Amino acid sequence: MASQVRPLTKKEIREENEKLILEAAEKVFAEAGFGGATMQLIADMAGLPKANLHYYFPTKEALYRQVVQNIFHDWLKAADIFDESPGPIEGLGAYIDAKLEISRRHPAGSKVWASEVMHRAPVIQDYLETTLVEWTEGRMAVIQRWIDAGLMDPIDPRHLLYMLWATTQHYADFGHQIETLNNGRPLSDRQWRDVKESVKTIILKGIGARPAQ
Repeated sequence: MASQVRPLTKKEIREENEKLILEAAEKVFAEAGFGGATMQLIADMAGLPKANLHYYFPTKEALYRQVVQNIFHDWLKAADIFDESPGPIEGLGAYIDAKLEISRRHPAGSKVWASEVMHRAPVIQDYLETTLVEWTEGRMAVIQRWIDAGLMDPIDPRHLLYMLWATTQHYADFGHQIETLNNGRPLSDRQWRDVKESVKTIILKGIGARPAQ
């Protein structure tokens, strides 16, 4: 006798619908921007009635903010290794790996963030002035600690972070350009491994990273 499939709970249905909506919203906002996106377009992309979107996210701005916060949350988690690492080789190496993997798996989210910031952050400026500022200052302090310990060259931590963001997010924001230069094909698993190793080698050698004793 075939086993019966357990019906989803209300919580599971809600989580699945939210996942569908956020994935669709990420793609629509990346392509159309905040101004060009509509709740109907997102509903169509998600394969759900428009009323479902308004049930979970009352306004387009609420949905947009959630998409932006999700990608930033992923970036924050990618840097968790900073505080636990003995030096820049381990800390920055793991951070580069994680950031590039996010660019590989969630390119649309990165594009939404880039578009928002390039338009002077009309929706999330408050987020930049609080969460982003606090996070950046915390990471700069860790990098400065590595510098003071003689584990890397004395460079401005802020500009190192800017370079890391620009490099890792380039593979998402300019993915079409990269595919074009790759004979019109997405990067393969092997090529992504090469990207990670190349970026780590260039950055870590460039800052004179040394092993922690």
